Amino acid sequence: MGGLACALALANKGFKNIEVYEFAGDLGFVGAGIQLPPNMARILERLGCWEDITKESTKIQSTSIRQGSTNQELAHVDLSEVKSQYGFQHQVGHRSNLAGSMYEACKKYPSVKFNFACSVEQIDSFGPHPSFTVLPRKGGDKYKVEVDVLLGADGIKSNVRTAMLALERGNNQPKIIDTQQAAYRIMLKRDQMKHDPELLQLVDSDAVVRWIEPRRHVIAYPVSNKQIYNISTAHPDSHFAAAPSATYTTRGEKSAMLEEYKDFGETVHKLLALVPEGEVCEWKLRVHEPLPTWVNQTTALVGDACHPTLPHLNQGAAQAIEDAAVLSVVLSRLPDTSASSINKALRVYQEVRKERADTLVQLAAQSGRTLHLGEGAAKAERDAQFKALKEKTGKNPDKWADADVQRKIFSHDCMQAAEDEFEGLFARM
Repeated sequence: MGGLACALALANKGFKNIEVYEFAGDLGFVGAGIQLPPNMARILERLGCWEDITKESTKIQSTSIRQGSTNQELAHVDLSEVKSQYGFQHQVGHRSNLAGSMYEACKKYPSVKFNFACSVEQIDSFGPHPSFTVLPRKGGDKYKVEVDVLLGADGIKSNVRTAMLALERGNNQPKIIDTQQAAYRIMLKRDQMKHDPELLQLVDSDAVVRWIEPRRHVIAYPVSNKQIYNISTAHPDSHFAAAPSATYTTRGEKSAMLEEYKDFGETVHKLLALVPEGEVCEWKLRVHEPLPTWVNQTTALVGDACHPTLPHLNQGAAQAIEDAAVLSVVLSRLPDTSASSINKALRVYQEVRKERADTLVQLAAQSGRTLHLGEGAAKAERDAQFKALKEKTGKNPDKWADADVQRKIFSHDCMQAAEDEFEGLFARM
């Protein structure tokens, strides 16, 4: 998402030679559901692809937080006023639709070239003219590429970050924080659910539903014109190797998944029972400690490469897209194209973005801890907060659905902030 957004935002600002190197052979119908909050929508509308994305998305009107075992509603949050407050309705969709729409928008610009099925084997230089070695995955000799600016949007396992921090700090890489949590990501087709009136009501709704129990939760919502019901879970990790460098995904057993959520009620059991045998995939949830820097010379990190986050605030893709938008602003404001000016502009990008991104990473982790409390006084206090919220007298302990947190996140216009702050920050760099 970060790489696509960078290409599109820079092309939109008039840059003439933008190359994207992508490991995958094509974009395809991959991934699962994704939340499309107003702070993301604000950017994508300016970039000309938001209308296309909304053709398949679900316009969320409410979120329901329920006791997992009984399906009893603990709290209900009306989201129907989000559009009037922030200019865009909160929506949910499929990752492939988001990526595909950005890709199609990129293709309208002759300045953007995509190189699929390419592995960036090593970073040879971070500046003043960054260079790297590319290995085609479908045959052919490796070759070197030299650029004016290198943007490493290569995910949580970023090779660019590893190489950058090895140069900055020797072998002292950022600590990988093992959250002790894992997740199942599930997509059920409408045809699988239509036989059951209760499940059909879920897939036909305009709501996000979260079921919670001690140390685990399930969140679900309809996507793809309500032809798919997207389900994501979080629970204690018991199936992965202990080493932080181990794989982030594993093929799971359906029986183990059902056992993991046995304390949940009939509604969740019916949903999980529909998952076909052999299609259970589990993700390890890991993050990194905040990085000391996102920038080296004329190279910068983007998205999960520099601020990977837990899913509990639903801001991962949005924050990568905010990164891209700010990069397009600061690079378009360059007084000249010298390496020193590019470096200063990239440090302005970091100054504008880093505190916000790091804060939201911490807030997502905090929300996860709150949702996954075990039995005891802390859980009792949290549940009392849910009760007060239902009676309209308290705050929401589920930070994603809390009005004050939403205001902080949804109202932010990162591009305007970059425009407003650029001149002063650039002068001080």
